[in-house]
Amino acid sequence: MDTSVYRPLDPEAGMPDGAPAVRGRALTKLYGRGEATVRALDGVDVDFAAGHLTAIMGPSGSGKSTLMHLLAGLDAATSGQAFIGATDVTALGDTELTRLRRERVGFVFQSFNLLPMFTAEQNIVLPVDLAGGTVDREWFDTLVGTLGLAQRLTHRPSELSGGQQQRVAIARALITKPDVVFADEPTGNLDSRSGAEVLSFLRRSVRELGRTIVMVTHDPTAAAYADRVVLIADGRIAGEIQDPTPESVLAGLDALRTLDDEPTLAPAVQR
Repeated sequence: MDTSVYRPLDPEAGMPDGAPAVRGRALTKLYGRGEATVRALDGVDVDFAAGHLTAIMGPSGSGKSTLMHLLAGLDAATSGQAFIGATDVTALGDTELTRLRRERVGFVFQSFNLLPMFTAEQNIVLPVDLAGGTVDREWFDTLVGTLGLAQRLTHRPSELSGGQQQRVAIARALITKPDVVFADEPTGNLDSRSGAEVLSFLRRSVRELGRTIVMVTHDPTAAAYADRVVLIADGRIAGEIQDPTPESVLAGLDALRTLDDEPTLAPAVQR
């Protein structure tokens, strides 16, 4: 097997474009007690570059969503630290976490999470309204234009296709110019055509608008839209793929399943 696409991740090596937007250090998450304890994350060290789209992939139950939730401050770590920029997310209280998520973090979920009684425009500007701020109309217009929503702003979610609803959710996630957007299976409820459309817009938001996106996905085709794929298995970082293709992602996932039978790969992923 060609292992050139599958190599160990060294979080201390630094990212090519300077300081990372998001970092995890020795992140551990335990559920349950005693013999029933489940170690969902086991001492994870990982960096996510600013101005990049990074995908997190791994088998079902590998800890990819848990990792994202800890990095985003949606769940508390058992031990270790998560940083957004220089801010230690794991050290924040509830009020500070709420402010961080409102002002510096955007979220895109599989289920869209739009308010059905609001128009597309009202859904997009909701985070700004909740924070008592003023909408940057130039930025709003840039988002709407980039995401192709100009003709849909007065429509409610029930009047939009799934792909259009997810584009509204992306615009809502970006409206506050957050440090990072976390996307959890953003194409999970979409057909292949709508999914490709949404992924293309996510990539454009990185390359044309300078945003940073961390995306959890199980789909190798979706992961191929990323600049980099971080592989996770059994709650540990197992490797990475730079400039991924669907084929290289599949090879990486296959490697995770065959580590015990590949002695040449085992040292690369042992911690």
